[in-house]
Amino acid sequence: MRAGSMWIVGVMTWGLLAILPTGVGAETARWDVDPDHSIIEFRVTHMVVSKTAGRFMDYSGFVEMDSDAKTFKTVEATINTASVNTNQEKRDVHLRNADFFDVKKFPTMTYKLKSYKQQGDGYMAVGDLTLRGVTKEITLVGTFNGVTKDPWGNTRAGFNAEGKLNRKDFGMIWNKTLDSGGLVVGDEVQIRLDIECIKAKKP
Repeated sequence: MRAGSMWIVGVMTWGLLAILPTGVGAETARWDVDPDHSIIEFRVTHMVVSKTAGRFMDYSGFVEMDSDAKTFKTVEATINTASVNTNQEKRDVHLRNADFFDVKKFPTMTYKLKSYKQQGDGYMAVGDLTLRGVTKEITLVGTFNGVTKDPWGNTRAGFNAEGKLNRKDFGMIWNKTLDSGGLVVGDEVQIRLDIECIKAKKP
């Protein structure tokens, strides 16, 4: 092959590589949420002047992603609503009844990713949250913190995300008015996720 022809082939090859998406040929794998090293937390305004925080203690989920290309195919989670915990048993009993989570009728809530886009070093994800039989889109903004190996041979990945929702959108309308005119419980609920996943091993 002449030198000129070789130069043309080289240019065409580099051009093809340039337009191929990052991570072509890389692995998309399932990563299961490790609940022992994850936190699903919420905060809501209480009595106007402060916030009350709580967590869910029982949940499962998984991510399908290419960790090298940092691309995501699926994110799904299921949360046991009866596992709500605000460190105050009387309040937790109230949260489990029909005024709020109505756990006997709706024992779980679910989340499923619909779309996402990268924003600088982070991501903005839009997904469907189904709670009390109502499905609404919520937006989470977060980061993918990378991948590491643990001492027991597992490959782990970490994520952080934050978002918000209006509890009334899901039928949680209970409230009381204070003498000052404010409400006992705020409508906006802030969400914070600190999630650690373990890469599923091939059978």
